[in-house]
Amino acid sequence: MFLNIIRCVSTFLLVLVADQSVSKMKIYQIDPNHTYPSFEADHMGGLSFWRGKINSTSGEIRLDKKASIGSVDVIMDMATIDFGHDKMNDHAKNEDMFDVQNFPTAIFKGRLVDFVDQTPTKVEGQLTLHGVTKPLTLQIVKFKCMFHPFKMREACGADARGVIMRDEFGIGYAKMMGFDMKVELRISVEAILSGDVK
Repeated sequence: MFLNIIRCVSTFLLVLVADQSVSKMKIYQIDPNHTYPSFEADHMGGLSFWRGKINSTSGEIRLDKKASIGSVDVIMDMATIDFGHDKMNDHAKNEDMFDVQNFPTAIFKGRLVDFVDQTPTKVEGQLTLHGVTKPLTLQIVKFKCMFHPFKMREACGADARGVIMRDEFGIGYAKMMGFDMKVELRISVEAILSGDVK
């Protein structure tokens, strides 16, 4: 098996060398087992913070490194919101907050921009949450593509960060009690190469 892995890696490297002069848009499917949008929100006007994540995501990333262009399309299942606290999870899903019965998904669509050495450093896009769509820019603090030894194909991973004001999305729960509406976002994502755009 080890020899098979070595052969596959060698083949992959040869293909990379052969394709270096060719601009090609590649499609990567988001790996839901290694992709977790997470967030940090104020509790009681600075008394503490709630931290949580979305456990189920899907979507794709398109990337042409040579042309320094790409896009991101992510769908988040809001019914899988997870604070690590069952009662808080139930409350977050009801009509006071995310109202997942009426708004079951959140969607982020954006463009990969500000490439440095064929690596994107920012995503400019729009977030649709709770039925409201607003601009959102994410800063990419880490980005890497490599041959995945278990998937036996190229994979790309990133860590991106941003900020939203939740009341701008109609989620103003406890604002009158002094809760800060700012929510810090941190998105860890892995995506597996599925093909090229023809």
